[in-house]
Amino acid sequence: MSIVPSLALQPSVSSARVLTAAEWTERSAAHHARVAPHADAFVSRRARGEKHPVHDFLFTYYSFAPAKLKQWTPALGAAIEIRPGDLESHPWLASARFVSRDGVLSLDESKLDTRARDSASWIAQLCHNIIERPPRFACFGLHEWAMVYRQSEEQIRHHGHRLRLTRAQLAEFIESQTLCCSHYDAFRFFTPEARPLNSFQPTLESRQSLEQGGCLHANMDLYKWTTKLWPWCGADLIADTFLLALEGRDLDMRASPYDLADLGYAPVKIETQEGRARYEKEQRSLAEKSRPLRQRLQAAAARISGWHS
Repeated sequence: MSIVPSLALQPSVSSARVLTAAEWTERSAAHHARVAPHADAFVSRRARGEKHPVHDFLFTYYSFAPAKLKQWTPALGAAIEIRPGDLESHPWLASARFVSRDGVLSLDESKLDTRARDSASWIAQLCHNIIERPPRFACFGLHEWAMVYRQSEEQIRHHGHRLRLTRAQLAEFIESQTLCCSHYDAFRFFTPEARPLNSFQPTLESRQSLEQGGCLHANMDLYKWTTKLWPWCGADLIADTFLLALEGRDLDMRASPYDLADLGYAPVKIETQEGRARYEKEQRSLAEKSRPLRQRLQAAAARISGWHS
């Protein structure tokens, strides 16, 4: 996955290096090239009334508008040179959150309200807790299986796609495993029959104390938390976490009980020992990629909120 470095977080705009117009427009074009194909594909599918069981999740569960995803913005504390016509070609930079002085544009910190600062403080604390907590790699992606456990064909979320196992085989496999999902937003979609089988009973309130860096969904959620900080965290970080979430979602659904081979997704067969080993290997790889992004998010959230550990 290509990583475009984010602008360095600086103590003030006056001490920040100002990106020239050529530098930031090049960065904006690179950002667009990275995310626009995915955003535009979703918009096109939606217009046709089509659904994609893997990629739509990035725009429905993570409810950040495709148009916003494509917009490059500097981070709080960064500054860019503005030429005549730049605000016409990048109209979102003309919003009330930005201030322009002597041809230099930056985010206006005075526009940060208490709600945004409180949200950033909470996110910084969550990042800190996850970084300090040992990651776990024993879930094997069973959350997607627990979401269809003991359901009828009509109840299954992606019922347009057949399961790789019969419902009886699926239930038998889940009952032979140890469910240990620590992620509230995954756990809340477990079927009522699957919830008592889980080692944890995550709640919204326990997120700070339970989430850990091995969790596929906690790492995908880096994208969710960056979008909560838009535009203050800057678009480079949003693009990096979006592409990581896309990679995580790919693994999520390849390890699911759905047969998506016709869409080009070869299954990670976690119902076998070999498949579980493969899942853990990919899960660990994603966690390694997530760690520096989580550190960057923590730094951005701390800059926005004034949080410190």
